[in-house]
Amino acid sequence: MLSIAVCDDEVIECCNMARKIKDILEEMKIPCIIRQFRSGGELLQALESFDIVFLDIIMQDMDGMKTAQIFREKASDKILVFVSSSREYVFEAYDVEAFQYLLKPVDDRKLKSVLQKAVLKTESRSQEFIIVSRERQKQKLFLDDIYYFEIKGRVVNVHGAEGTFTYYEQMGELENKLRDKGFFRCHKSYLINLKYVDRYNRQEVILENGEKIVIAKRRYDEFVQKVLKVMRENGGIL
Repeated sequence: MLSIAVCDDEVIECCNMARKIKDILEEMKIPCIIRQFRSGGELLQALESFDIVFLDIIMQDMDGMKTAQIFREKASDKILVFVSSSREYVFEAYDVEAFQYLLKPVDDRKLKSVLQKAVLKTESRSQEFIIVSRERQKQKLFLDDIYYFEIKGRVVNVHGAEGTFTYYEQMGELENKLRDKGFFRCHKSYLINLKYVDRYNRQEVILENGEKIVIAKRRYDEFVQKVLKVMRENGGIL
């Protein structure tokens, strides 16, 4: 089920956009949950992991561009669609990797086209996951949402776009689950998702979210081979 956010400080505009999106997705037979927000701050405080966010730019308090910058720090891979009555911010939209820029009043055919493309993009993402246990319950963790695993004894802290999730598992078991899944054990306490590596040196890895993870000396050469392979597979020019 798609999770969608619509953020606009104009109540009528926000309601109309949410209704249009719902109608189009129902026509496409795609189940969805749509939440409406009246400010950028309200959107950023939401706990949900949204697949697609429709964001007005000209808003009081915190404008859409500032909201998008903070949003991108928390959710680098989510689909962001700007909606504005002005063309003024088109080029700034590239800086926050906007998927599309829609001008008000939004044409229904254009909105449907954008939604169709956005849905295809969400469906093309990797849906691989692992199942972990916590408090006698099973939890599904999607690998694409995970930056790295931090292991302290039997305690595993899963760091991702939505924060930190903690459960219990042995490092050896976790490493076996993630074999050939794009993760690498760069240190006895860390398993990192190679797709989120931004840069590195012999001492540490810097992830796209700015976090720094130490590299064990004996693992450096293998790490370089693995990360370069992932970069090539994801379109990097090396």
